[in-house]
Amino acid sequence: MEGKNSMTEGSIWRSLVAFSIPLILGNLFQQLYNVFDSIIVGNYVGKEALAATGNAGSIVMLLIGFFIGAATGAGIITSQAYGAKDTKRLHAAVHTSLAIAIIGGVILAVAGVVLTPMMMRAIDTPEDVFDQAVVYLRVYMLGAVFATVYNMSAGILNAVGNSKRSLVYLIIASVTNVVLDILFVGVFRWGIIGAAIATDVSQFVSCVFIVRYLVKSREIYHVNLKDIKLHKGLPSQILKLGLPTGFQSVIISLSNVIVQASINSFGSNTMAAYTAYAKVEGFMLLPIMSLGMAATTFTGQNYGAARPDRIRKGTKVSTAMGVGYAIVVAIIMFFAGPYIIRIFTDETAVVKCGVFMLNCLLPAYWVLGIFNVKVGTIRGVGKTFQAMLISIISLCGVRLLWIFLVFDNSSIGGGSNLMLLMINYPITWLVGAIAAVVCERKYLHQVDCEFSTQDADK
Repeated sequence: MEGKNSMTEGSIWRSLVAFSIPLILGNLFQQLYNVFDSIIVGNYVGKEALAATGNAGSIVMLLIGFFIGAATGAGIITSQAYGAKDTKRLHAAVHTSLAIAIIGGVILAVAGVVLTPMMMRAIDTPEDVFDQAVVYLRVYMLGAVFATVYNMSAGILNAVGNSKRSLVYLIIASVTNVVLDILFVGVFRWGIIGAAIATDVSQFVSCVFIVRYLVKSREIYHVNLKDIKLHKGLPSQILKLGLPTGFQSVIISLSNVIVQASINSFGSNTMAAYTAYAKVEGFMLLPIMSLGMAATTFTGQNYGAARPDRIRKGTKVSTAMGVGYAIVVAIIMFFAGPYIIRIFTDETAVVKCGVFMLNCLLPAYWVLGIFNVKVGTIRGVGKTFQAMLISIISLCGVRLLWIFLVFDNSSIGGGSNLMLLMINYPITWLVGAIAAVVCERKYLHQVDCEFSTQDADK
């Protein structure tokens, strides 16, 4: 079982790079779903439609983010079982995870269609954007089950160290999305509905391909469709580990929704700029987020294999990689940012605002390199509740305090007021990074003691 995907032996940095690169590329292509929607919509339909897709995006993360976050529990159990060579537990975890994904996807689709208007009103969506945002989100959420099943399946492959396979399917899906966007929006002129349909079809394609691979695979994590059910004992364990991350995703998404509401107060130009900025930032942060996921898988496998020494070395290597990448990309984007923002729209006011947002945050991206890796390591040893608290307090609590106590009460107008809103991000990242470093040291010490006791008992 110590197969080619195992991260419990060999060079640490090579294991992390080999795992992270396909993950980064896979997330990159997944990001292309929404980005290409925005480019096509912004250029063929208009800035109001671009603003609508951005407004809907914050709600998508709120709804789908919970179930993707909850899937973290399945990934931790899967990686630990894989590292411990527990074939029976691995089989049960994989099939229970897929059952949860199917159930969650159906619930999301229904909730998305029914609750969309209410959610759009809750974040004060302007009238010139409201109708398009509602239509886009409703159509988008019809494909929720494809998104949840794909992400859960990719999570299973990631947990066993196989991040390459999902990359292939995401490339296929992304090409499908690009072709359908051009066809539905550019040629057929279906507007914002065409962009949503293109995304749904693309997610369906990636879902079918990855499930087919799991079914036909001869690896120990292969899927038998008849065994997809809630296996005894596993749902509670998965939810115990996964729900904290799911709630974390929801609460942080809620804070981002509040930020979106504050952005909305500046009008459609700023909304469109924020949408473009968010897409650019998504690409910039992919490697950092992927390293955080790699840290969780690496830690989980080595925790299952009783290798605390390797966990410590792994978190040092991955942190250095994350910080180094963030510094390099910040320098590049400082010079290239204006040209990249202009891809989404040629309106001067929108481009200028988007570049302003980008430059407010570039100097602090290295902090995210520390935060994501440390939180990923904490999750990998099973401390998902603690990881949730760190993330919620910093990325949500501090962020909301800043908005309500500083931004809302500021008498400063114009661009300076927008700066006050944007710099809440670096402040919350720093608070989170400090808390994560302190907690990681504490929990890794506990892991050392745990395995020292086991060795003494032997």
